[in-house]
Amino acid sequence: MEITLQYFDGCPNWTITEERLAVIAAEQPEITVTRHLVETIEEAEQVAFHGSPSILIDGVDPFAGEGASVGLACRIYQTPDGPAGSPTLEQLRSAVARP
Repeated sequence: MEITLQYFDGCPNWTITEERLAVIAAEQPEITVTRHLVETIEEAEQVAFHGSPSILIDGVDPFAGEGASVGLACRIYQTPDGPAGSPTLEQLRSAVARP
């Protein structure tokens, strides 16, 4: 399984997501995590970047709802504890476990 962490330098939340993805990758050695720095609005549109951080699992963003906006912005995730800048570790584990 390939997980891509998309981010841009202006948003600090991607580092938390990277730490959580490292935990999952350590638990499941068949998972490869790579980072993709999105640097321009044009690139964001080209790769359908829904904000920083975005997580692609085998090329699909499991957290993007229909009509999700594209652009260089910090992304907000709905977690059990309310809005946050990153999915929880359990939300990421659940997304990875989906077929």
